[in-house]
Formats: sequence, structure tokens, C-alpha cells
Amino acid sequence: MTTSKSDILVATSDAGAGPRDRPRAGAGARLDGAAAMIPDDQTLTEHGLQAQNPRGKVLLIACGALAREILALIRINGWEHMDLVCLPAILHNHPDKICDAVAATVAKRGGEFDTIKVAYADCGTGGQLFDLCNNLGLEMIKGPHCYSFYDGHEVFHKRSGDETTAFFMTDFLVRQFDAFVWKPLGLDRHPGLLDSYFGHYEKLIYQAQTDDAALDAKARDCAERLGLAYERRFTGYGDLETTLRDWASAG
Repeated sequence: MTTSKSDILVATSDAGAGPRDRPRAGAGARLDGAAAMIPDDQTLTEHGLQAQNPRGKVLLIACGALAREILALIRINGWEHMDLVCLPAILHNHPDKICDAVAATVAKRGGEFDTIKVAYADCGTGGQLFDLCNNLGLEMIKGPHCYSFYDGHEVFHKRSGDETTAFFMTDFLVRQFDAFVWKPLGLDRHPGLLDSYFGHYEKLIYQAQTDDAALDAKARDCAERLGLAYERRFTGYGDLETTLRDWASAG
């Protein structure tokens, strides 16, 4: 059974809220039954999220860009034996640092839990994260990146040959477009570089985890700023949900 659109809307109804609209939880969040305090996107980007209430069962180590989605799935499904710690989402732009960060988290928190799962796909590590997890005896999410597991690996693979000129974004990346794309590439200071970076792209594909008109409008604006055609695809949680469901039942 997969999560419905209505479940996603209820579970992530505060996903677009800013720090004034939602309790600030610093660099951590405590899973507390039906509710969880989730840091704002800037905190998830720069600091990630630390498990606050270890239950001694399953620890998920994930990218901060997945925090809302994973916490929503935990709430929806009642996976109270699972806790989440997220590495800073900005590592998305520095994949060479992901393996060391995962290894450090395992060393620091591993003794508190019966099982550890790594909620990352390869994410630009060139197979190094797979090798690390294999050496540590840990499971990770299959596939190359989050765009693939949100779409569903089989579906994404079938489409990939026709979408080599597509630029993909998720809910989190739409909200954090300036922090992850515009400013790191220097486009806020040197707009003339736009064609150098995006001249070979033709379309921005927004993989929507939630039905949110405001995010849709923001994603469309991102496409316009990049000079790209726009397409929105509702993916929900895709294979992220499938993988977590398997881990929850095994834990």
C-alpha cells in the first residue's frame, strides 16, 4: 500500500512554512507521535538534523533534503521504532564529503541503535558510498540519486534516454533554489554565466512530492529564470517510501 496524495498533504501541510510559521528546533528534531518539530530549510541545508529521542532500534542516516519526506512517512505509518539523523543538505553540492560524514555519524551514533540504514542513493559519490556501506555492512537506497528513487528507478531509467537535457528539481530544491543553484553558481553576481551553465538544458522537470500550488508557481519561476521549458510531475515519495517500508518491517 502506497501513501495517497491526501496523506501526503496532511503529513506535510507545513512543508512550505517559514521559521515564523513553525516552531524552530535548532539543528535537531524530536519525533513525538503524530507531530514532529522540523527545522527550517536553512537549518537543514547548513546543519542537518540530529535524532533527539533514540529508541535503540533503527537509525536512518539521510540527506537533510529528505528530512520532511522521511518524517512524514514515519508519522503516516507509525514507524515509532525508527529515528532520523540528517547530514547537511548542502553536501548535495559537495558529494566528495558525503562518505566521511556518513562514516563519522555511524561511529558516533551507531552504538545507540540495533540497526543503521543509509537513506542515500549514490548521490554523486561515484560508487564510494556503496563501497563504504558494503564495508560497514549497511544497507543504502539503490540507484544513482534522489531524482531516480522519487520517480521510481524503473520509470526513471526508461525515461532517461529521452531526458538528457532535463534539469531536475524536488520540493526541497525548489524551496532552496537560490541556496543550491543560483548563488553557488554565481548567477546572482554574474548573470551572463547562465548560458554557460544551462545552455545545454532544455527543460526543468519539477518532481513534486506534494500537491502545493505555491511550490508549483515557484518551480515555474525557477524554470523561467533559467530560460527553460517547464514540466511538473507528481511523484509522491516513490521508491523512497518502498525502501523505508521494507526497512521498517525488517526492523
